[in-house]
This record gives sequence, structure tokens and C-alpha cells, in this order.
Amino acid sequence: MLSWPRWLGLDLSKVSETWRLRARTLEAAGWLIAARLAVGFVGIERWRGHLGLAGAPDQDDIAEARRLARHVDRAAGRIMFESKCLPRAIALSRMLRRRGIAHRLVIAARPAGARNGADDLHAWIELGGTIVLGELPGNWIQVLGLP
Repeated sequence: MLSWPRWLGLDLSKVSETWRLRARTLEAAGWLIAARLAVGFVGIERWRGHLGLAGAPDQDDIAEARRLARHVDRAAGRIMFESKCLPRAIALSRMLRRRGIAHRLVIAARPAGARNGADDLHAWIELGGTIVLGELPGNWIQVLGLP
């Protein structure tokens, strides 16, 4: 005898996977909102200790970080305000820390001769030298790396 989901032609494994992915995007949206508030209203000295995680990531960690970065980007396109690079990097950093994945949040500035007013500051997430969120071409001078 077939159970009712199969009888109706439903594959619950696909349904549960869909909801798991939506939950990750919702988690990313929550962290984006928190990050936007932190950047706007709280000094960096209060939140910098909660970002980045020391250690050596492996290839599985990098793959998972890339998947989570896609959720952050997806959430950023669905929330009610513009989400620039720093809130995105903070959101991904919090998601990676929660999962125990080693990473660095990097904040950088363009060299003085290359500044044009737009995008002179930038933030990204890297794992073992691989940028998984916020890759932007050009020369950058690292101002802060966490941890």
C-alpha cells in the first residue's frame, strides 16, 4: 500500500530540500538586516569580534561557503533596502561562523591614485585565499582583516 504523499505523486525529499534552501535564504536575510543595522548604528569596535573565524578551511568548506554566498546574494535582492558589500560580508561571516567554517572578512580601500569616489571601499569574504563573496577587480589595500 502506498503512503498518501506517493499516492498523490509527491516526492517529499524534493519538498524538504526546497524548504531547507528557503530557510537558508531566510537566515541570510535576517543576518543582512542585522548587519545593516550594525553598520548604520553600532560602532565597529562592538561587532568586529564577532566576525571571521581562524583556521584552515578545506575544499568542502569552500564549496559550502560558495553555496551560502549565493543565499546571501539571493536574500540581498529580496530585502527592502540596498545591501552593499559590507553588510553582505558580515551576513556571510555570521553564517560561516555558525557552521564552524574558517574564513576572513576583509575590508579594503583603493590606492590613492585609483580612487574615483565610487566603490573606493570594499569588503569581501575569503577562505584560504579564495574569495567566495565580493570579488571585485582592481587593486586594493587591505585596511582590516578579521580574524
